[in-house]
Amino acid sequence: MDTQLSILIVDDVSTVRSFLSQTLMHLGIENVKEASTAKQCISECQAANYNMIFLDIELPDGDGKELIAQINEISPETNVVMVSAHSAVENVKEAIDKGAKGFVVKPFTPKKIAAMLKKFYPDLESV
Repeated sequence: MDTQLSILIVDDVSTVRSFLSQTLMHLGIENVKEASTAKQCISECQAANYNMIFLDIELPDGDGKELIAQINEISPETNVVMVSAHSAVENVKEAIDKGAKGFVVKPFTPKKIAAMLKKFYPDLESV
């Protein structure tokens, strides 16, 4: 099984990005890119195809939930997973309604990230 997944992490907090990035690398995923704004996220999506995007709901220049539609338009096969400290039911429901495939609540553990990867890519051996 080829584990060459490419994953984009979109979060304005650098510690969150690096924790998630390190977690993914530890799980054997080498192709991990980061973006800290909605604008960067969209240009990354236009530049490359990502299997999965971990997307923060609150970005300095936009609402993550609004970004889902744009991402799905550019790259419909990408699995968008929302990441937020606010796990309010409305937030989760709205994100899923807008096309998110999953939701991870901050602070998250490496185990939660591994479970999310397993959900979409059951053949991943490293997870």
